[in-house]
Amino acid sequence: MVIVEYVNNRICSYGTGTAADLLPSPSAVTVGSFDGIHLGHRRIIAKMLSIARERSLRSVVVTFEPHPRKVLKSEEEASFGLLCSLEEKIGLLSSLDVDLLFIVRFTREFAARSSEDFIRHVLFGILGARNVVVGYDHGFGNRRSGSGKTLSALGGELGFQVEVIDEVRIAGEHISSTRIRKLLESGMIAEANALLGSAYMLSGRVVHGDKRGRLLGFPTVNIELADPDKLLPKSGVYAARTTISGISMKAMLNIGFRPTISADGPRSIEAHILDYNGSLYGNAMLFSLDSFIREERRFASLEELRVQLEKDKKTVESYC
Repeated sequence: MVIVEYVNNRICSYGTGTAADLLPSPSAVTVGSFDGIHLGHRRIIAKMLSIARERSLRSVVVTFEPHPRKVLKSEEEASFGLLCSLEEKIGLLSSLDVDLLFIVRFTREFAARSSEDFIRHVLFGILGARNVVVGYDHGFGNRRSGSGKTLSALGGELGFQVEVIDEVRIAGEHISSTRIRKLLESGMIAEANALLGSAYMLSGRVVHGDKRGRLLGFPTVNIELADPDKLLPKSGVYAARTTISGISMKAMLNIGFRPTISADGPRSIEAHILDYNGSLYGNAMLFSLDSFIREERRFASLEELRVQLEKDKKTVESYC
């Protein structure tokens, strides 16, 4: 997948591509924030990819970084957690076999551009759109004035076709990033994963901790999130998976304040990787959360905590 960044009305970085990759080329295009790449997003992207294959077009996903809500909303409203970091989004889109990811660096100046200008200059002029696929509730441009109707009107003039995808519902309920956030904040990881279409991910770098887990017989890696805006699910213990040197491994991952060990302190992420004893300090790691095991709680002693960790380990072994 070729990755290109668009900043201040010009191509700023070619990522994994070259200038030649940006020559206008007949393309099937979809546009959106795509936070989480959930099942609703996947249906839109799948339709775009299907059109690209059928008509021998380049497949293009246009997305925004940072998330527009982070730029346009008040400080309180902008504090919502992201379902995926940019790096995680890139990984998910790459696995879907998208040809080109076009990342628009979102600013208030960019938001002030009219939807017509964005369609003419970016979608048609730079990307060579011949088919554009969007969701039923898609809005873009100044005050989100652009819609499927706007696209269709300009498509008739410029020569591209537009397809609007209906909402996706499971068990009668609408799939949305907001709904998934609520599930994660309630510890309903299995339900959130079902709507995402893949396991929820936490990624970051391994940093030094207080090494208390090693004394309990459960050495852990402490993770500093790659994106501080990433949504942390409900505090507790999770069954998770990670990959080390190409090998998938089970992990017992804890999110929370470690009340047995520390009276106060910041919320943290640490994971005990089953059957692994090597050093991972400084490494970038990604954990996929499979199941919620139990609530975080304070134990009367470290020995009581160790006994519970043994039980948690057996549960994780049986879960994933």
